[in-house]
Amino acid sequence: MLPQDSMETFDLAVIGAGPGGCAAAIRAAQLGRRVACVDREASLGGTCLRIGCIPSKALLESSRHFAFARHSLGKHGVVVGSVDLDLDAMMKRKNQVVSRLSQGVELLFRKNKIASFNGAARLTSPRSIAVNGTKAHCQLNAENILIATGSLPVALPGVPFDGERILSSTDALALSSVPEHLAVVGAGYIGLELGSVWSRLGAQVTVMESRNQILPGMDGDLSNEAQKLLARQGLQFQLGAQVRKIAFLDGRVSVHLNAGQSIIADKVLVAVGRVPNTAALGLAELGVALDEQGAVQVDEAFATNVLGIFAIGDVVGGPMLAHKAEEEGIAFAESLVRGGKANVHYGAIPSAVFTEPEIAAIGRTERQLIETGVSFRKAAFPYRANGRARAANQTNGFVKLLIAEDAEKILGAHILGDRAGEMINEVALAINMEKSAFDLARSCHAHPTFGETLREAARQACGLGIHN
Repeated sequence: MLPQDSMETFDLAVIGAGPGGCAAAIRAAQLGRRVACVDREASLGGTCLRIGCIPSKALLESSRHFAFARHSLGKHGVVVGSVDLDLDAMMKRKNQVVSRLSQGVELLFRKNKIASFNGAARLTSPRSIAVNGTKAHCQLNAENILIATGSLPVALPGVPFDGERILSSTDALALSSVPEHLAVVGAGYIGLELGSVWSRLGAQVTVMESRNQILPGMDGDLSNEAQKLLARQGLQFQLGAQVRKIAFLDGRVSVHLNAGQSIIADKVLVAVGRVPNTAALGLAELGVALDEQGAVQVDEAFATNVLGIFAIGDVVGGPMLAHKAEEEGIAFAESLVRGGKANVHYGAIPSAVFTEPEIAAIGRTERQLIETGVSFRKAAFPYRANGRARAANQTNGFVKLLIAEDAEKILGAHILGDRAGEMINEVALAINMEKSAFDLARSCHAHPTFGETLREAARQACGLGIHN
């Protein structure tokens, strides 16, 4: 941390130390630029590392081990006694994971000579930032300013988060006890992941979704099967359920739905989406163009309409994914230093949901292809026909592949099953390298592995199926 009592001048000042901001700062520094990064939190890493992706995956992993020990070890011939929950130890481990990774970011900043400033940032001109820290204040001057401040959770109208009964995703990562009944508003990846954590640890979990499908936007076959599997694990679903009113009674919460039904719960997790975090940056005063949701409008080089101000990640719209922000951060830095177009292949950005089993997707869904009139071939291969899945007792799920009629292009891949989040990366590589379904089908895969399901789906789609 540099002294914060004097004016500093930089080639690039990045506001936000999340995946996008960190990647942009590090890459620009590697390319010889003098870089500063401002974040309002003392620990680096942004929402993803501190209160999002990383802590949620730590709890998902720990709760998965707990549930596996209680319900599945016996199938492997492993007999254990009583399996008890130490929630304090679980939370401590989660916090340690976050702390160590944040320290790793600090190390990278020092290694690349990036000046780190702790405080709330506000643009006072297209070339200057006022930093209001808890200990000191300063002003930074920079030739270029990058907005990478991420997003914030959306609250229900008239029902603010209170951290006690109405929870944001951040609150749900730090509960001190397992609620008896947790109501989850929103069946997207955040609601399903955190709902899974607390269900495994003993809570009754009811997930309410205004649309008629969990994971709206994902392939219908994938979401429908995922709902069945999650329901078997104890999650209860109310689809087509719109929250009309929230009432508080005797220390509990009553969620009134559109059909006249009410859900009584101890706590309500609101996971209905996120909005760009741009309100306090002074962008409107400088004339930076924003849309109705507060997202910054940028061109292909991530430039705003104000010279010298750029933006990436959740603040510019599109899928709010850490790895999408990181790709944009790297592309921005290279374009800024070297010139030319910022190169991000948006069609090759995967998404993953770390429930049990995992869910992953890339490209277009079957419905999207039908609605746009694109001709395609499809094939699916079940996990139950895979040797490794049988050996691991992980037979739920399938791989669904959508390809062009001539099999020269992969249009979409949708995976439900163990290791789906890892397997989707192979498809991302194939799409990014413009490889065909034939290339995927003819690539030898180690046996026995879960990845063979992907190859078998590709072989079927190309008319080369062996195990169908």
